[in-house]
Amino acid sequence: MITPEMLEKLELLEKKFSASGQQLGSYLDGLLHSEYLTYWDYIHLDTLLTLQNPRTKFPDEKIFIMYHQITELYFKLALHEMEQIIDAHQPEKSWLIDRIKRINAYFKALISSFEVMVDGMEKNQFLQFRMALLPASGFQSVQYRMIEIYSTDLRNLVEKDSREQLTGQERIEDLYQRIYWKKGATELATGKKTLTLLQFEEKYEQTLIALSKQLSGRNLWTVCQPHLDLSDAADELQIELRLLDLSVNVNWPLMHYKSAVRYLQQSPADIAATGGTNWQKYLPPRFQLRVFYPTLWDQNEINHWGKSRE
Repeated sequence: MITPEMLEKLELLEKKFSASGQQLGSYLDGLLHSEYLTYWDYIHLDTLLTLQNPRTKFPDEKIFIMYHQITELYFKLALHEMEQIIDAHQPEKSWLIDRIKRINAYFKALISSFEVMVDGMEKNQFLQFRMALLPASGFQSVQYRMIEIYSTDLRNLVEKDSREQLTGQERIEDLYQRIYWKKGATELATGKKTLTLLQFEEKYEQTLIALSKQLSGRNLWTVCQPHLDLSDAADELQIELRLLDLSVNVNWPLMHYKSAVRYLQQSPADIAATGGTNWQKYLPPRFQLRVFYPTLWDQNEINHWGKSRE
């Protein structure tokens, strides 16, 4: 039976599809012959489950691969929200809060799940299969670098010892060359760039510089700042931004540090990371003192950045 509601929808569909130069009947024919959508086709499950390709025969390498793939999907979710925030025209404060809460939820899931990496692999297996991964490293996650660039002004990502020298007149290219992660991917003995860093720069440096230029003057901080009530410690937007700062710059690196200690720390000398990065000095937040939103923290909090959580 054709109800008045169905007739109304058919008229709306006729109007929609006539703009394409086709009659509604043609689309209905296609609908009649098309197969029902399945869950496995919609999310490309069969393809997804074939994307784990270990380089060794150690069973725990699959855990290592899958967890990193999960991590990158969560990063993509975070970037999806960040892109919406940056593109929004005159967003409402409540809308901003909801989006940043989503990002914080993604990082909460990542941080709480990282025990999979800390305790979910046999140490002996990890120390052997990792040698087949050289010089690949989680350091090379471009999505994580993009999250950092979306979150704050580029000057806040400059290596700690260089920040006080900034005049505010530096070009984006100059700031990028002093970005903190470059110092974390240098050879311990010579101070030269590791192959891990050289590979990363060859593939992504121009992309990240272009993104930095695009977001100059419009990142998460500049979009949210006009909506903040800094006189109110209970301001929900301020609370969510502080949580984002802690999640990305303290709790997430500390989970990696915990994992590195579990697998790489030994006497008399620690084992080097796969990318040759100086993980002992690179991962602990107190050494990097990387803060997205310095205005939201008092000096005592910054002085003790990450220390109480190590």
